[in-house]
Amino acid sequence: MAETPFLQAVAVSKIFAGGQSAGIKKTDVTISKGQITAIIGESGSGKSTLLKLFYGLLSPDNGEVLFKGDRIWGPEEKLIPGHDAMKMVTQQTDDLNLFAKVWDNIASMLPHTDLKAKQEKTKSIIHQLKLTRIAEKQVVSLSGGEKQRVAIARALIVDPEILLLDEPFNQVDTSFREGLQQDIRQIVKDTGLTVIIVSHDPAEVLSMADELLVLKDGTILESGNPKTLYQRPEYLYTARLLTNCTVLTREEAKICGIKTHAAQVVIYPEWIETAKTWTPRHWIVKQVLFKGCYEDLLLDNQGITIRVLNDHSGKYNEGDKVNLKINKWLEY
Repeated sequence: MAETPFLQAVAVSKIFAGGQSAGIKKTDVTISKGQITAIIGESGSGKSTLLKLFYGLLSPDNGEVLFKGDRIWGPEEKLIPGHDAMKMVTQQTDDLNLFAKVWDNIASMLPHTDLKAKQEKTKSIIHQLKLTRIAEKQVVSLSGGEKQRVAIARALIVDPEILLLDEPFNQVDTSFREGLQQDIRQIVKDTGLTVIIVSHDPAEVLSMADELLVLKDGTILESGNPKTLYQRPEYLYTARLLTNCTVLTREEAKICGIKTHAAQVVIYPEWIETAKTWTPRHWIVKQVLFKGCYEDLLLDNQGITIRVLNDHSGKYNEGDKVNLKINKWLEY
């Protein structure tokens, strides 16, 4: 007997009226338990719609969403929308009590039946999400990123089986974002929590996710392991989502020394080597973009611009002429 899928969308669709097509077209999705699944796609591709269908905030026009084999009720059938075994955190933190302390905001999610257990659980989740330093502060005095941590803590303290995150790190400072992502990954590892995250940030999903779902115009274009999709995306659309790559026509590729019958060629910045040699140098450094531990070089040749990753900061200046060696490319 086949095992019942953990979370499953079966032939679901949700189309909104309007001038432009939006929502989800007929789609099948299965979410694995105990993993982080990231949903990526351009704005308007249906990412948040799919997340809300999973949670029960929206009812599908057709098909059904199943959790452990049972249909998830939509807002027309449930007084308080949202599945009881799930919690959702969005960019907004409107449900926080601004004038209560961080500790009280988190503890308020638990019942008063066992005060000692409530105290211990609150202390544990505050420690887990590194909120100890601000536990006695009022939420109104916190930064956007700190509020986001509090919102995630409130969701996790009730031990949901699934945590849904809709662009949750937008307001979190870059310096704290990676730490928060690592904390969530550790919680998944320790507890078996299932996380579904909607994101537009390639670095975020590549470092966090176990599985990627790529949405385009309301349909799933491809899915798989982040590393596999990054290195060998089946579609140009996916490559553009995951990298700041260079896309060349067949004629432009020929100028770069690439012989191909494909209509388009994709080159990632890290697949190119630069060198100053005695042979004729055809590429001119147009811009040097400082990125901290590396630089992005924008090189020009006959009107073609290529982005190159340079990990030797200061090696090149604008106006320098270089040669290129392209080690790998993708064809579409």
